Amino acid sequence: MNRVDMKVDLKGLEMKNPITVASGTFGFGREYEAYVDLNEIGGIMVKGLTLEPREGNPVPRVAETPMGMLNSVGLQNPGVKAFIEQELPYLSQFDTKVIANINGNTIEEYCRMAEILSNTSIHAIELNISCPNVKEGGVAFGVKPEMVFEVTRRVREYSDKYLIVKLSPNVRDIKEIALSAEEAGADCLSMINTLMGMAIDIETQRPVLARGIGGLSGPAVKPVAVRMVYEAARTVKIPIIGMGGIMEGADAVEFLLAGASAVSVGTANFINPRASMDIKEGIESYLQRKGYASVKDIIGGLRF
Repeated sequence: MNRVDMKVDLKGLEMKNPITVASGTFGFGREYEAYVDLNEIGGIMVKGLTLEPREGNPVPRVAETPMGMLNSVGLQNPGVKAFIEQELPYLSQFDTKVIANINGNTIEEYCRMAEILSNTSIHAIELNISCPNVKEGGVAFGVKPEMVFEVTRRVREYSDKYLIVKLSPNVRDIKEIALSAEEAGADCLSMINTLMGMAIDIETQRPVLARGIGGLSGPAVKPVAVRMVYEAARTVKIPIIGMGGIMEGADAVEFLLAGASAVSVGTANFINPRASMDIKEGIESYLQRKGYASVKDIIGGLRF
């Protein structure tokens, strides 16, 4: 069979294939080098960064669920400056797009990080707006359209890097959230982040996670994620990176048909360290079987 064209253009961010790995599930890349040729991945969304180093939440902070996992890691990371000095030189040697995921408790923290990263070799910034806004009583930035607009607009002023806004699914209407990010200057959306969930140990009668509530990811969230990508893709004109429960090639194809221009592999990396490559091959096999010459031919191709 002839090989298909797997290149995608996210209107300013060109990738050799539509496969990225989700922030927090692939470390800084080196953790998976023994299993995956990092040159074969379209883009790496690095572990979530904060302005200063963070130790994260107390353990236990990860729990398996019947169809996925809960996590409350708490953004353990060395801080943005340590990332630039210690991790970015390593990542820069590979032919892949490096996407820095940033997290802040105030708009000023987001802006400062975006400014610092603007003078580096990263290819894009992923703005995680699921963080609590300490100036608004701890309400997450991503749950109100006006807050999404403001944080995106301000970060856009501090950086000319390609800007991806990562949307939370814990909202009333994903369409209005997506539109707010686009109107504020986002180049792309990534969606969805984790759904809020909880697990209880009935023997101890205590939460399984030390902090009680965590983010649910894995196969259980896929139908929700596909629906949200579908709705957002019909609302905005900017590209979308779809994620949420992608375990195999067929899952990724669903997101592409729903309107995503690329996909991100998350929880699957913990189960199968070669999941990103297996999913890429699964997409290629589907395209060949269906007679498509390019992955771009199926983006938004859902039929009714």
